[in-house]
This record gives sequence, C-alpha cells and structure tokens, in this order.
Amino acid sequence: METSPQTTHTPTRRAQLTVEEYVAGVLACDPACLGRAITLIESRHAAHRGMAQEVIERLLPSTGRAHRLGITGAPGVGKSTFIEALGCHLTAAGQRVAVLAIDPTSSRTGGSILGDKTRMQQLGSDPRAFIRPSPAAGTLGGVTRTTRETMLVCEAAGFDVIIVETIGVGQSETAVADMVDFFLVLMLPGAGDELQGIKKGILELADMIVVNKADGDNQHKAAQTASAYRNALHILTPASPHWLPPVLTCSALHQQGIDEIWSQITTHHRRLTAAHTLQDKRQQQQLRWMWSMLEDRLLTTLRTHPRVVADLRETEQAVLRNQMTPTLAVERLLRAFGHCHTTSRSAATS
Repeated sequence: METSPQTTHTPTRRAQLTVEEYVAGVLACDPACLGRAITLIESRHAAHRGMAQEVIERLLPSTGRAHRLGITGAPGVGKSTFIEALGCHLTAAGQRVAVLAIDPTSSRTGGSILGDKTRMQQLGSDPRAFIRPSPAAGTLGGVTRTTRETMLVCEAAGFDVIIVETIGVGQSETAVADMVDFFLVLMLPGAGDELQGIKKGILELADMIVVNKADGDNQHKAAQTASAYRNALHILTPASPHWLPPVLTCSALHQQGIDEIWSQITTHHRRLTAAHTLQDKRQQQQLRWMWSMLEDRLLTTLRTHPRVVADLRETEQAVLRNQMTPTLAVERLLRAFGHCHTTSRSAATS
C-alpha cells in the first residue's frame, strides 16, 4: 500500500511589491498595502529608501487635501483618549481619519511600546479609521524621521484628517508644529506651578489649548486653568494675524466638548485658506524640512568618513583633556572632511 509523501509547509516570505503595486494599493486605500507602504518608507535599507521615494513621488498629485492636525501633551494628559473621542466624532460624521501615533523608544534597548491600537480599541475597529503606531527612535520633536512622508501616503489614500500624536515628554515640539496645519496642546486641570513652568515656546506654537479631564470634581479647576492660560496667551504675539488661539475645556472620557473643538479647528482652516496663507505655510514647511534633512545627511556623511572617524577619537580626547578648544576641534574635523572630498575630486579629474 502506497502512502503519499508527507508535505511540510514552511512559511514563505511575502513577495516584494512593485512601485506600481504600492501606488495602486495606496490609492485604493487597501489597509494591508497602506501598512506595507509605510513600512517601506520607514525602512533604513538603501534600496527601500530609493523605492519609497519613487512611490511618494508618484503619489504626490493625490496629496494635500487633508486636515493636518498635531496633538501633544504631557504623559497622563489623556492624548489617546482624546484622539479616540475626536476620531470617533469625525468618522461618525462620515470622515476618514488616519492617526500616526508616535511611541517613545527606549534609549537603552531601542524598543518601543507600540500599543496605541490597544488604547484606541473603538477607533481601531472603525473601518473609516487607520491607526499606525511608529517608534520615535530617539528623534527630537516627538516624531519619526519619516512622519512627513507617512502623512503624504495617508493623504493619497484619501483620508480627510491626519492626526499626529506626539510623545510629549519635554522634547522640542517645533518639529511637530512645523508639519501640520493645526497644533493642539492638551493640558491637565490645575495651572499653578505648571503654568509657571510651561515653556513659553509651546504656547507660542499652539493654535489651541485644550484643558482635558474637565469632569466631576475637576470641572471648576479646569475652568480656572483655562482662564489662566487665556491670560498667558494675551501677552504673546499670535503666530498668525488671522487667528487668536482659543482655550477650551473638554472631557474626552465622556466625549464632552469635542464638537466645539472640531468646530474651532475647521474655522481656523477656513480662515487661513481664505487669507491664502495655508498653502504658503505648507510650502515654507516643505523648504524647512528640506534643509533639515540636508543638515542631517551632511552630519551623517561627516561622521562616517574614514578620515574623520580616524581623527575623531584623538580629537575628542584632546578636548576632554583640555588640550584643545571645541572650536579648534571642529576646525580640525572639518579639515579632515574637506581633505577627503578634495582628494576624491582630484582623483576623479585626473
């Protein structure tokens, strides 16, 4: 009696999509393809970066039509609860929402929590919503190095509102405010010392301040806190002559005040669009991002050049032993970097 040979099923790797397949899948808002496209963009592999830029370039004509909203606040302020309440409010009104939730990355292990889908269960199960947690990987501003490109991909997929949730652990929030149309800062009830210690820069960047957890015994305290922030904003020059940042209260847990907050966000969008400043704002953001990326690439190139690497240890030790000033150390490393490029150019022309 013959027996058929046993077959073993080994897991197969998913085939790499082509640029055309990525573009078609994103434009069709295929969740699986959208997720894979973002993974491609986040990859540090050189071949992946090249393909990712080609995909983004092909998608550019389909971008630019979404509300870009940044939300920050200290840990414990209720960012995830607030975003879920706002996201559900928007999807119930027929809008499609993408949430780019930036998780803190461990400086010791490099790992990140990536638990935002768990914390936003209702929104995560909504077919009109897309939640993408990404590790911050030590970048400043509470955003990843590819957040801007991910926003563009989500816009091309047809999402009406793109929400960027930042880490909010005291890092510079300028990077966040400089990639969105509207920057919302969440605060806790009870100003006091917190108001004295808050960075003036955060208030200057904010398009709106919202005091969350204004429920139960906190309602009176939240109203007092909101009043204190309104007084603080009066002494600052608004970022736009067309908008005075409002200070509102809400209870994200009980979904109270969310409609008024969204109404203010859309009013801001209409005013800046009518004044023809929104498009200019986005264009200037693109230019600043270009220079930021250029500076980052140049620094990486300098740090990894063989001659600079060879001189770096000795130069650092000389600075530590107070045998060389930091200024002279910089000049020495730049000369080493410049020598490499001069030698390369000479070899190429000979």
